[in-house]
Amino acid sequence: MGKMKIVAIGGGEIGRPGYSVETTEIDKESKRLTGKKSPKALLIPTASGDDKGYYEVFEEHFGERLGCKTDVLFLFENDLDEDNIKEKIFSSDIVYVGGGNTKKMMEEWRRRGLDRILGEAAKKDIVLSGVSAGAICWFKYGNSDSSKFESSGNQEIVMIEGLGLIDLMICPHYDVEEDRKASLNNMVDEYDEVAVALDNCSALEIIDNKYRVITSKEGAKAYKVSKRDGEVKGLRVDPSKKFKYLKSLLSK
Repeated sequence: MGKMKIVAIGGGEIGRPGYSVETTEIDKESKRLTGKKSPKALLIPTASGDDKGYYEVFEEHFGERLGCKTDVLFLFENDLDEDNIKEKIFSSDIVYVGGGNTKKMMEEWRRRGLDRILGEAAKKDIVLSGVSAGAICWFKYGNSDSSKFESSGNQEIVMIEGLGLIDLMICPHYDVEEDRKASLNNMVDEYDEVAVALDNCSALEIIDNKYRVITSKEGAKAYKVSKRDGEVKGLRVDPSKKFKYLKSLLSK
């Protein structure tokens, strides 16, 4: 059985038109974890509704910039069966999940059996990475703005159930979206969960039973948010070259 490898990124750009590239140093770590010079990187853009432009940007970033062989898994416009999906995922060295509507993504994954397949991929030495929705998905819960994608235009931040590979709640975009802090504190208080809040350009890297925070921009931060002595508190988790035991992060 292989090691579980997760690189969950709180936010940041990989080169959309009009935006600078922000997460290169984090994405280089995903490549390094494969141990290969030219690993195969698979984009899963379900959360963006299989946006083809996302894949073009991904090809440029992971392909031309980082030297990976790239592929994409579109779910909405094809009739790939479970065996075809497994072949794409299990033949990859990096699975990168794009940002967007976390709720819609998780519903589609469960409908197509992708939740089970990705759970298997976690045991096969495949690096599981992604940004925003693509960070939330690997964990038990996420602090998600999926409601803004609904036709009602509801801006409420909601709690979304992820794949549960790690018993944590993840909150992305902690520094750039002002409603995140209050909503996360409320969720931690109500459900008594431990959360990790990630600024843009910060990432939680997990290798089996150890973790560290890495960043691609100076000043990007991460926080452990939990309920202690009846009060929700945030504790900064500094970027580090050294790994710590995951159980210390999971404990309240």
